[in-house]
Amino acid sequence: MRALDIAATGLQAQQTNVEVISNNIANMSTTGFQRRRAEFQDLIYQNIRRAGSQSSDNGTVLPAGAQIGLGVRTAAVYRIAEQGTLTQTQNSFDLAIRGNGYFPVTLPNGDTAYTRAGSFGLSPEGVIVTAEGFPVAGGITVPPQARDVTINAAGEVLVKLDGQVQPQNVGRIQIASFANQGGLEAIGDNMLLATPASGQAQLGVPGGPGYGQIQQGFLEQSNVNVVQEITNLITAQRAYEMNSKVITTGDEMMAALSRLR
Repeated sequence: MRALDIAATGLQAQQTNVEVISNNIANMSTTGFQRRRAEFQDLIYQNIRRAGSQSSDNGTVLPAGAQIGLGVRTAAVYRIAEQGTLTQTQNSFDLAIRGNGYFPVTLPNGDTAYTRAGSFGLSPEGVIVTAEGFPVAGGITVPPQARDVTINAAGEVLVKLDGQVQPQNVGRIQIASFANQGGLEAIGDNMLLATPASGQAQLGVPGGPGYGQIQQGFLEQSNVNVVQEITNLITAQRAYEMNSKVITTGDEMMAALSRLR
């Protein structure tokens, strides 16, 4: 009985759907988190009668065939790159991107990762680093004698030193853009890696064409809409229940057949 196998694929699909939704809800307070959405595809069909085939020696053609679907499968889990709410923190090294782009971060193995979470700080050497201690690409160092640090919308890091009237420029934070943001690979810790699907990172100046501006003293919150996620969760739960009902019905039909004499 195909119904049992078909319903089983439906249960697996809705289980994946619930897992994606639960991950969104779990990360509703994660800085820079971008919500995900599961997408599904129907499986290959079994042709009982193929449409367009001849039904007689006279060349009569079947106007419609008979195809039986074999279920559903997970096609992809998309990341929704929608701007999250910017929250003011008053911390000089909290940065948010208003618009398109990602902060490049150098990992310990030398690879470059990308993030929207701009909760940065300073290392013992004065280098701007992430919460894990990974330096922001470019290795910008703030002098220990700096009295004030300003990071403008174009990414320039300006520090005030004693005895100087004009602030000193110690570097510029660049941001990266991708042709296909959905192709980035998440590796945890709010980090993403470039893949052949995303294309190579295109570094640019914040505020330039196609790049967002940097907002100092702000953090981008998760773009998860809790009300929408709860609605999606209820929908997925009902779909799971209906697929389980199909299995129960199929089992009852097989039990009825086994009782025939």
